Amino acid sequence: MVALTALDVVGGQAALGGPAASSRDLIAAVRRGFPVRTIEHVIESGRMTLTEIDELVLPRKTLSHRRKIGTLTTEQSDRLMRAARVIAEAEVTFGSQDKAAAWLRRATLALDGEKPLALLDTGEGAAQVEALLGRIAHGIAA
Repeated sequence: MVALTALDVVGGQAALGGPAASSRDLIAAVRRGFPVRTIEHVIESGRMTLTEIDELVLPRKTLSHRRKIGTLTTEQSDRLMRAARVIAEAEVTFGSQDKAAAWLRRATLALDGEKPLALLDTGEGAAQVEALLGRIAHGIAA
């Protein structure tokens, strides 16, 4: 699998509506608030469902309101990037979107019986999932 990034998961520079050539550009885009089309891209690509967006990024009712405004808040954009970063890492680790999706939605003993995707609602949960993915990628744990 070609190297995949969180930016790719949210639709790339086209979805952001501007350049994101560096990590500083991406930070600035998060601070400005991503266009709502980044959420649409994640859903259309099959990487997250509307229910998962509702649980991890922003409630459906708020999404409806943000669609009228056209952009997400800084906090919503940050939560979306947190999920996108983990999804990208899982896809690289497992070699396909389908395998990554299955792993992210399956409870694992290494995370105390939690589904990895369910832990992405907090920074600490995401860090634990990323650490586990790192161990899997290096053959240390499953």
